[in-house]
Amino acid sequence: MASTTQGTTTGTTGTTAGTTGRPPVVDLATWEAARDALLAREKAHTHEGDAIAAERRRLPMVEVDGGVEVVGADGPVPFVELFQGREELVAYHHMWHDGAPFQGQCEGCTVSAWALRDSVYLRAAGVAFAVLTEGPWDEVPPYLDFMGYTEPWYSVRGVAWPVGEHMGRITCFLRDGDRVFLTYDTTGRGVELANPVFGLLDLTPYGRREAWQDVPEGWPQGHRPCWYWRTDADGAPGWETTRPTPQWTRPGATPVTALGRHTHHH
Repeated sequence: MASTTQGTTTGTTGTTAGTTGRPPVVDLATWEAARDALLAREKAHTHEGDAIAAERRRLPMVEVDGGVEVVGADGPVPFVELFQGREELVAYHHMWHDGAPFQGQCEGCTVSAWALRDSVYLRAAGVAFAVLTEGPWDEVPPYLDFMGYTEPWYSVRGVAWPVGEHMGRITCFLRDGDRVFLTYDTTGRGVELANPVFGLLDLTPYGRREAWQDVPEGWPQGHRPCWYWRTDADGAPGWETTRPTPQWTRPGATPVTALGRHTHHH
């Protein structure tokens, strides 16, 4: 039976998405057939991802200085201690703006760090986790307290790559006794896997609502990338007098223009 939506008649063949900004409306059997066809592609994509992961496991590795000192809550420690006795370590490299108020810190790194607040499943798999930041250590603890972060953070200021420098990335390390090896590194969209929200948004009809996406003609036009990373006090996305989105849930995050060390933005 045909139905009418927004003045457009639809039936089992549906309307074109471009006439309504919505997917076509069809009966359940038609939807299931389309879903099954896409599922075949999704399974192929998963299998290709498994093949890529298998190749990733076969990458060579490079030795790094496991004795180089980084600074954490207990003061300077050799990098090898970040493994906490485990064989593997996953590290997120968090950008830092010296002297900035809490809301002036990197919204992109906040996206990842906020999603990596609990590494319990990594630890259960025998993998340690740490956040490495280029910020001076004395500025870091107040920010961690405000954000409610409990995973270990370390300042790597002045430490050369691959332990320090080059922020906004995920690196993986392997330990063999006191020897430490870099096994993998990714940045850009490679760090999306740290936050499941991107995958969930990709499941929705309108996706991330970003202009680069391939959407049918007539659908809502996307915003610039990362448009929802910062919001104002009312939750509206924007980049002026705003904060990284999760900061509005933190204690003391009232509608003021500055929080933290200084009152200027970086």
